[in-house]
Amino acid sequence: MKKEIKKIVLAYSGGLDTSIMIAWLKDNYPGCEVIGVCGDVGQGKETEGLEEKALRTGASKLYIEDLKEVFIQDYVYPTLKAGAKYENTYLLGTAFARPIIAKRIVEIAKAEGADAIAHGCTGKGNDQVRFELTIKAFAPEMEIIAPWRTWELKSRDEEIDYAISKGIDIPVTRETNYSKDKNLWHLSHEGLDLEDPANEPKYDEILEMGVTPEKAPDTPTYLTIHFEKGVPTAIDGVEMNGVEMVTKLNEVGGANGIGIIDIVENRLVGMKSRGVYETPGGTILYAAHEMLETITLDRETTHFKQMIAGKFADCVYFGQWFTPLREALSAFVDKTQETVTGDVKIKLYKGNITPASITSPYSLYSEEVATFGEDDVYDQKDSAGFINLFGLPIKVRTMLLGDKIDLG
Repeated sequence: MKKEIKKIVLAYSGGLDTSIMIAWLKDNYPGCEVIGVCGDVGQGKETEGLEEKALRTGASKLYIEDLKEVFIQDYVYPTLKAGAKYENTYLLGTAFARPIIAKRIVEIAKAEGADAIAHGCTGKGNDQVRFELTIKAFAPEMEIIAPWRTWELKSRDEEIDYAISKGIDIPVTRETNYSKDKNLWHLSHEGLDLEDPANEPKYDEILEMGVTPEKAPDTPTYLTIHFEKGVPTAIDGVEMNGVEMVTKLNEVGGANGIGIIDIVENRLVGMKSRGVYETPGGTILYAAHEMLETITLDRETTHFKQMIAGKFADCVYFGQWFTPLREALSAFVDKTQETVTGDVKIKLYKGNITPASITSPYSLYSEEVATFGEDDVYDQKDSAGFINLFGLPIKVRTMLLGDKIDLG
C-alpha cells in the first residue's frame, strides 16, 4: 500500500526548478504541506528574499541553514588535502556541496515528521544521485520525490511557461537561462550556447567571480599561504577561518584571471556534459597545497597519493561521500598530511600561478645532497652499482631471449 504523503520537505534554492516545484507538489499531492530547506553554502545574494518567495508560492515555512564554515572545513578541505580533481581538472565545486545540504535536509525532515523529501534535480544530472545517496545513508526509509523524473514539463522553456501560468517570479529569462550553481567555492555555467563544444564561451557575459586573463592587471600579485597539516590557515600572516580564506582568495584570484576552466566531463549517468567553471580561490589553494607537498612528502607516498586522488574524486563526484571507502581514503590522506605544514609564496599573473618560495619545518629537500657543486654526503660512484641492480631484469631478459624478442 502506497504511503500517504502529507508533509514534504523540499530542497529549495529559489532557482527556476524549485521556484515552480512548491506549486507543482501541492497540485499533485493534494492537501500536503511543503516545507522548504535552503542550505546556505555561500550562494550570496541568492538567499535574499527567499523566505518571502517560498511562503508566497505555497510553502508553510522555509529553513535557511548557514552551512558555510562546515562546508569548507568538513567537505572542501578534506578534498583539497586529497588533491582530488575529477578527470584531473574539475575541482568538484557542485559535487561536495550536495552531501552537506542533503544531510541537513534529512535532519530537518526527521524533526518535522515529514513523509517525503523532494529535490529539483533533473533525471540527466549527477545531483540526483548525490542527494539521494545521502538520503539513503541517513534515512533509508524516507520517500524521495523527484519531479523532473515524472512531471509533464520537458524543458526549461516549459518550466518558464508553467511559472508564468502560476504567477511565480523566477530568476531567469529565456535569453539568460543558463543552468548555474553557485557556492563559496565555485560558480558553474551550463546550457544554451555552451551545449555545443564548438562554441567559444561568451566570457564577458557569463563570468561573475572574476575576469579573463586578458583583463587582469599587468603587474603580478604575491601571496603567502600558511598550511597546518594540509589545511590553509593564514594569508600573509593573517589567520583566517575557512570562509574568510576562500572569500579572500576568490577576490584576489578572480581579479587576476585565475581559475576559469571550460571542460567536457563524463557525467555519472553516462553522457558527456560541457560547462564553464569559475573557481579562483580553490585553484590557488590546490596549486599552493601541491607545491608544499613537493618538499614535505617522500616519493613513494607522493606517487601512491596521486593514485588514490582519482578514486577520492570519483567518490565525491558520484555522491559517495558517506561511504566506508571515502572515509578510509580520508584516513589515509590525513596520515599523509601530518607533515604538510609550511608557507607557500605564490605569484599570480594573468591566469597563472607560479611558486616564489616554499618553506617547511618538515622539508625533505636537502641542498647539500641535491647540489651540482662539491659535496661530502653523496658518492657518485655508488650509482653504478644501483644501476646494475635496477637494470638487471632488463639485461637478463635480453641475454636469454636475444633475437626472440622485439624491442621496437
